[in-house]
Amino acid sequence: MNADESRVLQVDHITGGYSQAKPVLHDVSFHVGPGEMVGLIGLNGAGKSTTLKTILGILRQHKGAIRVKGSTLQDDIEKFRLAYTYVPESPLLYDEMTVEEHVRMAAMAYGLEQSVYEARLNSLAEQFQMADKLNRLPAHLSKGMRQKVMILSSFLVQPDLYLIDEPFLGLDPLGIRSLLDLMVERKQNGAAILISSHILSTIERYCDRFVLLHNGRVLAFGDVASLQETAGMPGASLDDVFYELTKGNGV
Repeated sequence: MNADESRVLQVDHITGGYSQAKPVLHDVSFHVGPGEMVGLIGLNGAGKSTTLKTILGILRQHKGAIRVKGSTLQDDIEKFRLAYTYVPESPLLYDEMTVEEHVRMAAMAYGLEQSVYEARLNSLAEQFQMADKLNRLPAHLSKGMRQKVMILSSFLVQPDLYLIDEPFLGLDPLGIRSLLDLMVERKQNGAAILISSHILSTIERYCDRFVLLHNGRVLAFGDVASLQETAGMPGASLDDVFYELTKGNGV
């Protein structure tokens, strides 16, 4: 693929991982456009987390390029990092900071005005049933509530790109629905979303396309119909297509 600024995220022929001698990712390419939600799927060890860490710049690719809004991390580190937010699989919280202080820190990092911060925080806190938890410390929160702190911090910002890793773990059904509704809203407003999840039956209904990683390579990329065609299973569910394409090839 050629660089295309109309694509919010463009991953071009990435090879990389933790070791030059033994890369995890091999020639991985895909893209996410504005107003699009793409599901990153694969077996455990397929390379999903490595892909996300490489996009974030935590890991440096050995080959290839990653562009967000047409820029690489090397072109302009501040522009690159302000264009996205990240919801990690495991909440990363400071023991001595309240929920509100965590969210305020995110707002400061992205330069949100106070009035904008307060309006967005109030709305999100109500949506995720966290309005009465804002002054609590992490030690007094359940796992699901801790995950909600990460969601509040990320969705407060409203960037061009959301990178979301297994966000449903620990959330109750109402929290899952609130997050799905919020992602749909942001997608309709033009944001791009890359979400990694094992809950295929859920993301099948919400994602426009899918990147199926297997052993660090893109096994399939496209909408459900194209994955069904690759598997030779027209009309099958994403769960069944996934099983057909990956069976006997666990890692």
